[in-house]
Amino acid sequence: MTGEDLALPSETHQPSRTTRRPTDWGAEIRNLLVLILAVLGFHSLIAKPFYIPSESMMPGLLVGDRLVVTKYPYGYSFVTPAFHLLPFFHGRLFGSLPERGDVVIVTPPGTKTDYIKRVIGLPGDRVQVSGGMLYLNGKPVERRAVGDRMIPIDANTHCPAWQYPGAQVRGAAGEAFCRLPIYRETLPNGRSYDTIDAVQGSIGDNFGPITVPADHVFLMGDNRDNSADSRFPLAEQGLGGPVPWENIGGRAEFITFSLDGTTSLNPLTWWSSLRGGRAGTSLHPERAQ
Repeated sequence: MTGEDLALPSETHQPSRTTRRPTDWGAEIRNLLVLILAVLGFHSLIAKPFYIPSESMMPGLLVGDRLVVTKYPYGYSFVTPAFHLLPFFHGRLFGSLPERGDVVIVTPPGTKTDYIKRVIGLPGDRVQVSGGMLYLNGKPVERRAVGDRMIPIDANTHCPAWQYPGAQVRGAAGEAFCRLPIYRETLPNGRSYDTIDAVQGSIGDNFGPITVPADHVFLMGDNRDNSADSRFPLAEQGLGGPVPWENIGGRAEFITFSLDGTTSLNPLTWWSSLRGGRAGTSLHPERAQ
């Protein structure tokens, strides 16, 4: 190897420099707005989550259940968009009436509060409750006792004596339950669901008869002694009778998960507060074969 072979040309090495571009805050804000609009659009037109805040739909739904509610089955109305952004207008776009037995989200006239109830009567139906028995068009709706159900008492599900006299019981291991009588109701279209009728002679055990007007539906909660529904006036936090169909906001489909009310800021409580066996439960009533 010669000296010329060892004489390498000198090279100047300079560190590469990357120029940081300034943040395009206008683009970031536009992207955020697009994301927000996409979420609002999905919630308004397709489906949204819903939280059960009351015991009016026991035994099927408990306080703390989280649901999926679809918006499109009955078409769209002024209550369809998230946060009830639209002013009132009559009718529905691509509208269709619910089916008897559907569990629906409803906004009482003149309010912006969402309730969840079951469709019992359709336009033209004559609805009556007598002695706790439901009548449709002069005929009693099929109803049979299926025994008591032991509903666990927790931070979300209470069982006060004034509301459910004598219902609090203890299990073999000392756990607290609310033992409530269950009645299986079957509507004329063959759709069945469970109801609670724990107090004989309660204020909602006698109502009507009333004929459901055109473009209205009659709604009731499954917990017949503790549901502010079409049997009660708006002044008593009820629905004020049959509800205009444009006040129906969507149909409840299934439970996503359920919490017993013991969650806190500690993440360790999030898992322990989950109620087992409720995720994925369908909210469509069974249909007779």
